[in-house]
Amino acid sequence: MGRKFNFCAGPAALPEAVLAQARDEMLDWQGRGLSVMEMSHRSDEMVAIATAAEQDLRELLHIPANYKVLFLQGGASMQFSAIPLNLMPSGGSADYLNTGQWSKKAIEEAQRYGKVNVVASAKDSNFSTIPAFDGWKLDKNAAYFHYTPNETIGGVEFHWIPDTGNVPLVADMSSTILSRPVDVSKFGVIYAGAQKNIGPAGLTIVIVSEDLLGRARDITPTMLDWKVAADNESMYNTPPTYAWYLAGLVFKWLKAQGGVEGMAAINERKAKKLYGYIDSSGFYRNPVELQSRSWMNVPFVLPDEKLDKPFLAGAEEAGLLNLKGHRSVGGMRASIYNAVGEDAVDALIAYMQAFAARHG
Repeated sequence: MGRKFNFCAGPAALPEAVLAQARDEMLDWQGRGLSVMEMSHRSDEMVAIATAAEQDLRELLHIPANYKVLFLQGGASMQFSAIPLNLMPSGGSADYLNTGQWSKKAIEEAQRYGKVNVVASAKDSNFSTIPAFDGWKLDKNAAYFHYTPNETIGGVEFHWIPDTGNVPLVADMSSTILSRPVDVSKFGVIYAGAQKNIGPAGLTIVIVSEDLLGRARDITPTMLDWKVAADNESMYNTPPTYAWYLAGLVFKWLKAQGGVEGMAAINERKAKKLYGYIDSSGFYRNPVELQSRSWMNVPFVLPDEKLDKPFLAGAEEAGLLNLKGHRSVGGMRASIYNAVGEDAVDALIAYMQAFAARHG
């Protein structure tokens, strides 16, 4: 049976070329007679893999030299704790913007460690919009400002970078990183779980300005202290070596596609295609305001919830996997990350057209 089109929000599709290379190297990496999974993380081979991966990521995102790139464990959710512990002094406060489920989780975790000022919330719009910037109640004395540029569940995305002045900007880019160029220099911290656009679950990337290191509270667990990770080149303990290796293969694949600049053109085309069909169909509907629609996660609803089950069953038969929306919002969701090609989007639209013709 051939591979199908996978629209999962995460763990998400990986490039087939990457999976094929990993398969070919599974038992014998480059003639060394062992798998990457069996290598010591301090071996010359693994250090070379790690070094190359970091260099490729730096090149892809044009990361300035004064930023550290950390390859960590624990998922982006672990960073919900690490961020206030590393940046918010005892008795301090931080600004957070609430645009959906992942913003809310970050806020709830940060509240364990200090005062959180929610500068604005999209709750009144059922998280289908981004609150207008001129209504944000920013605190110039905040330790940092945190936001989620792309809400995976709700399909709401920033297409601009907030200006927070001298307050360090912290962004959870789990579901948007590497999908297009980004000016890293505008951020104090960028972090991302790997399982959407980077590689398999188990790895987390943190890109942090060096001037923000060394601020961790005394209570910060060693494993959450970014300076410890940076000083030990992300190898204070045994890192997720195989996920790191696979991420490195993805970075090389991205460079072969024209880098993030090349991917941006493809991703914009994919998104316009899918949203264009949804808007013109008269059958499906996307609930997100036009200017806040995500390139990566496209939610849509059918005219009657009773059609959801047959839609999903038919999609499975057509080789279109993981289109069910998140349990908290329902409906459908197509995640069209970098590894989901235009052919997958074309196949999805063709199925949606046929389904609408039968049930419209």
